Amino acid sequence: MILQALKEYYDRKAADPDSDIAPEGWEFKEIPYIVVLDSDGSLISIEDTREGEGRQKRAKAFLVPQGVKKTYGIAANLLWDSAGYVFGIDKKGDTERALKQKQAFIERLDNELGEIPVVKIVMKFLDNITFDRLVKESCWEEIRESFPNISFRLINENNLICRHPDVIEKVKSLLKTKKDDASGVCLVTGERTKIQQLHTSIKGVYGTQTTGGNIVSFNLDAFRSYGKKQGLNAPVGAEAEFAYTTALNTLLHKDSKQHLLIGDATTVFWSEKKSAFESDFAFFFKEPDKDDPDIGTQKVKALFESIETGAYRDDDSNTRFYILGLAPNSARIAIRFWQVGTISEFATRIRQYFEDFSIIKPPNEPEYYSIWRILVNIATQDKTENIPPNLAGDFMRSILDGTPYPATLMQAAIRRIHSDSEYRVKPVRAALIKAYLNRYNRFYPN
Repeated sequence: MILQALKEYYDRKAADPDSDIAPEGWEFKEIPYIVVLDSDGSLISIEDTREGEGRQKRAKAFLVPQGVKKTYGIAANLLWDSAGYVFGIDKKGDTERALKQKQAFIERLDNELGEIPVVKIVMKFLDNITFDRLVKESCWEEIRESFPNISFRLINENNLICRHPDVIEKVKSLLKTKKDDASGVCLVTGERTKIQQLHTSIKGVYGTQTTGGNIVSFNLDAFRSYGKKQGLNAPVGAEAEFAYTTALNTLLHKDSKQHLLIGDATTVFWSEKKSAFESDFAFFFKEPDKDDPDIGTQKVKALFESIETGAYRDDDSNTRFYILGLAPNSARIAIRFWQVGTISEFATRIRQYFEDFSIIKPPNEPEYYSIWRILVNIATQDKTENIPPNLAGDFMRSILDGTPYPATLMQAAIRRIHSDSEYRVKPVRAALIKAYLNRYNRFYPN
């Protein structure tokens, strides 16, 4: 169900001409440096795409052929990769590995795109470039230190070489060739197709490794007891795998407004079709933005007034809405919670949650309490890292299901009131106790 819903979200975004989601076989990747070439393959310059100052510098994102899943071995991407593969350098000074990386980069270009004239220009550059020429570039030392992603552009072109029409057509052809190798029935689509054995890493989940993690992963011999290897244990077709991983990585991207952190659970959300509720959902639960501290309050007020004013009227109240909580679990990603309902159902339950926590507050208190503010005020020393991992997920589930709040929430509030030496009964704790008791009484009046 989760993979199907994510694939449907990808299909919805891919059908929207204004969407910035990557088409099949491609991905958006930040490319800090672009090698600018002349038509004879000679180096004109290395262009820095980053903007900002100091640590705030950020590279421009480009649409490039989807990268391979990097493991401990050597595997090259098409027409872009780290400086190690493009220039044949190694972070640890391993000359042999550096040469193998560059050779793998050249060989893949030759094998898959070698007949394309514009690619031959890149290959000529790779064959002839020398370190004596590279050191003349002002950014070379920084490249050697940071090993950033590199791609290529011709001097008289605006687009990267990987976006040349001939390259785009060839990548499409390569994808079709791979799909023709049918090897199983996809559990997402029900179609017979090529099964993806290694799934693309999911990045952006709080607490996971920088290289990302996986939801679907079988990488130990113990998982081969039925004679199936890796992804064949849970067969997902190559097209469906690309769709669900691209959708999830898009939702988790740092520029996306469709994710938030609740405890240790990175929470993503989407609707089956475009909706205002999809855009507003995060404002109901996160801390106010520093740049616009009132926007969250405005969204909550609109939610309260929705019955009278018809807020979300343009949204079909029966439109399905999905909420997925993800938590770190070694190299994998754990599903902390998964909620499916309609916009109408979730809007009603969230509105009830705010009503439960409403109290008469002293001056300077926020009008509405975010989940983070509630949880951090019952955590030891008021620290985010001390919020019990499961408590955040249980609390969120109770809000979205409209069920009694977890007893551990009430117990944690009372413990903090007993343990604090001063300012024990903070307004947020009083609101929590009131909310817990009132909701409990609604379910268990006797």
